[in-house]
Amino acid sequence: MGKIAVITDSNSGITQKQAEQYGVVVVPMPFLIAGETYFEDVTLTHDAFFARLQEDVEISTSQPSPETVMEIWDKALETSEEVVYIPMSSGLSGSCQTAIMLADDYDGKVQVVNNQRISVTQKQSVLDALALVGQGWSAKQIKEKLEEEKLESSIYIMLDTLKYLKKGGRITPAVAALGTALRLKPVLQIQGERLDAFTVAKTSKRGISKMLDAMQDDIEKRFGGIENVHMEVAHTCNEEAAAQFCDLIMERFGDVGEIMTDPLSLSVSCHIGPKALAIACTKKLSV
Repeated sequence: MGKIAVITDSNSGITQKQAEQYGVVVVPMPFLIAGETYFEDVTLTHDAFFARLQEDVEISTSQPSPETVMEIWDKALETSEEVVYIPMSSGLSGSCQTAIMLADDYDGKVQVVNNQRISVTQKQSVLDALALVGQGWSAKQIKEKLEEEKLESSIYIMLDTLKYLKKGGRITPAVAALGTALRLKPVLQIQGERLDAFTVAKTSKRGISKMLDAMQDDIEKRFGGIENVHMEVAHTCNEEAAAQFCDLIMERFGDVGEIMTDPLSLSVSCHIGPKALAIACTKKLSV
């Protein structure tokens, strides 16, 4: 089996520096901010993004150009025989479907994985792909395995504010005003391809408790126990709270091993704003 390159996009939360350490390539996602185009973790840092977000400038997400994606694939194929490409969920962006169409011209050498992942769960898919490469799997086999287990993950996200959901048109101004007046903390979920409402809480403490309860239910009923999953935490500009959340997870679930903790990708952050906190889990691959 020839060398296989693993490529993802910055929605995975994998930084360019981490990409070098893992031996993968990360396609930076483009953002249009006040009429100018920036690229995540290349010309746009997280700090700069949130500074502009809180200035209320116009920010919109986009997808990598076909030319950019193909250039990265072509470069990888100069030293590798096959490519496994793991973009963000097709339910959250059109970039996955675009990549699938582009891959038709590569005679099977590029396998695009549509496994409905984002952020830390997408990152885990990249780590799983690397492990399967190490075990001698082909790119096609890796794609099929990751897609076979695509729904074996769960994410709950507690927002600090309703402002950005309102701005993105996901809730009405009236609902946003009521929620803000009552200081409600909305909790969203990703169970597959979509970002959906899950519940609301009156306080952050109660929101965290609801997320832990929901995750425990998922782990016990869907994944067969804590020993079968990777636990993950994500956040937006909320490192201290994320660290404390990890402690609460250890208290609730016991020794879960290393809890992967990363900032949420900017494509998600754009819609939920700063100070968000998320818990996620991904079922360990059955190989």
